Amino acid sequence: MDSLNFLQGAAKAKPQPIYVLHGDEQFLKRRVVAALRTLVLGPDNDGFGLSSHEGDKANWAEIHDELETLPFLSPRRLVIIDRAEPFITRERPRLEKYFIEPSKTGVLVLDVQSWPANTKLAKLLPETATIVCKTPAAQKLPEWCGQWCADQHGKALSAPAARLLIDLVGTDMGLLDQEMAKLAIYAGNNSRIDTADVDQLVGQSRIENTWKIFDLIGAGQTGAALTLLDRLLDQGEEPLRLLGAFSMQLRRLAQAARLHSQGQSVPDALEHAGVPPFGRRSAEQQLRHLGRRRLDKIYDWLLETDLGLKGSSPLPPRTLLERLVVQLARKR
Repeated sequence: MDSLNFLQGAAKAKPQPIYVLHGDEQFLKRRVVAALRTLVLGPDNDGFGLSSHEGDKANWAEIHDELETLPFLSPRRLVIIDRAEPFITRERPRLEKYFIEPSKTGVLVLDVQSWPANTKLAKLLPETATIVCKTPAAQKLPEWCGQWCADQHGKALSAPAARLLIDLVGTDMGLLDQEMAKLAIYAGNNSRIDTADVDQLVGQSRIENTWKIFDLIGAGQTGAALTLLDRLLDQGEEPLRLLGAFSMQLRRLAQAARLHSQGQSVPDALEHAGVPPFGRRSAEQQLRHLGRRRLDKIYDWLLETDLGLKGSSPLPPRTLLERLVVQLARKR
């Protein structure tokens, strides 16, 4: 089941004895866990019936005892195992038996990155208990932003404003939610948030810093570009937000290169790709510097960096962003 569908109907759902949350969107996992806490323990729960364990330290005997023991002040017990892969690998035979005959007093939640559908465990779990926590597809994310902003923050977010927000912040839903909360306060008595609001509150400094970095990239000044990147990170800039700003410019450059290859002049291609007038001279230099081979790799590099920042890489976020800058800035 998709996590957004689960969240929409959580208030009327019937608790399942076992849930598996899988995917890499931590914001959605946090929302699902909050909904499960209310569903399982009640709206006025004080956490008395809740326990949480790390997958690499969780002990089957302790987990099983908790699930079979009814808490004193709650109708059920909720046991969550974070990063549960080591626990599942270690206790798979016991879990297979437990999935067939689960506790009647406890609810087990397994938080994992992936959940292959062809395993025995997966086949034992109904679809309603397998909750997919992944970022919506790119074309659907602006729609989610608009709906979420209205439901959670009481403001209408226009579609162009949602697209600009995603360009600036990136696709991390938690960061998007934080920025929408700020925008709702910034909008004051206005019921609607438009592109001007997003540009003013979220975009100006980030766009300015991004252009500075890309000016250095276009000039092949790798060291200076890395120095500016490190300074922004040291000042507290979120890596995913920086990647969002990078993505906006890089996608524009890639689109402009494609339009130019189809016969448009470079100025026309940059205009149609959405590069603002003040940035077109620099963008021309960036196109010449990058060249066709690197421009063809832009989307792959962005996806690799985005997934790495979300946990698929052992490298720290700073290193992932530095690697991207080096790939872009080094001379051909």
